[in-house]
Amino acid sequence: MFDVIVVGGGPAGLNAALTLGRQRRRVLVVDSGTYRNEPAEEMHMFLSRDGFPPAELRRLGREELSRYSTVEIREDLVVAVTGAADDFTVELAGGSSEHARRLLLASGQADVLPEVEGVAEQFGRGVYHCPFCHGFETAGKPLAVLGGDFSHAMLALYVADRFSDDVVLCANGPLEVSEELRAALADHKIEVREEPVTRVDGVQDALTVHFADGAPLERGAVFHRPVSRQRSDLAASLGCELLPDGCVRVNAMQQTTVAGVYAAGDTARLAELVGPTPFVITAAADGAKAAIWLEQDLFRSSVNVPIPG
Repeated sequence: MFDVIVVGGGPAGLNAALTLGRQRRRVLVVDSGTYRNEPAEEMHMFLSRDGFPPAELRRLGREELSRYSTVEIREDLVVAVTGAADDFTVELAGGSSEHARRLLLASGQADVLPEVEGVAEQFGRGVYHCPFCHGFETAGKPLAVLGGDFSHAMLALYVADRFSDDVVLCANGPLEVSEELRAALADHKIEVREEPVTRVDGVQDALTVHFADGAPLERGAVFHRPVSRQRSDLAASLGCELLPDGCVRVNAMQQTTVAGVYAAGDTARLAELVGPTPFVITAAADGAKAAIWLEQDLFRSSVNVPIPG
């Protein structure tokens, strides 16, 4: 039996495994090989790794874990989990099953992109989801924001405030915001185009947004905040409480509402936050934090002294 099975081999899962491996815990990381930031060529805001390729970070993480003999990484997909704390059974797509005392869910979220030709192909390479991750590199360029709801109007205001004095909000249909927000866009000289967007093409730093009517729009980059969903339904199947945005509810120790089940990365968040923090460095931090409290949970259960609270 494993002490902990970690579902997901991104920064949260790998850093949790590293932390637990250093405590000589027997850990299995099940990595499906699918990652939210896979389209991105660079990651940012990670001290000593700013501008580093995410795939290279994962490769180095695996390499570091190889020195810990109690940690195993297995390329497979978890399809079902049954049981309870101290005796979870994890079923894998490859046909095997494993047992663990505790679980850490770190499979992340998946982006649901709009059905606009070219967006999926350009995503992470000219069409960006996050101004924290990619805004600095777009500074001074003509920018577009694709989307016609409150969040995209606010995103247009933000990138206009931080990065460019030439921002166009491409609403892809009627702009569905308050008159006050429309006025704020106008005050900040953000043009709004409500024609349906049919295609985004070009190359990085030189994109063209095409519309059903009207002239195409040449831009240096496009920002779009896609809807996201849980990559795995394991949390729901285990009975973990989900927040309205679909994130797994955790407490400050990364514990879910189900005993023995922890969650880390953009899979989960505190209820007090307005949304998840989908950054590599915060995912890695969540993984370390979850592992620290998992270790304490395992230790205290072995000496029959529960964690207070």
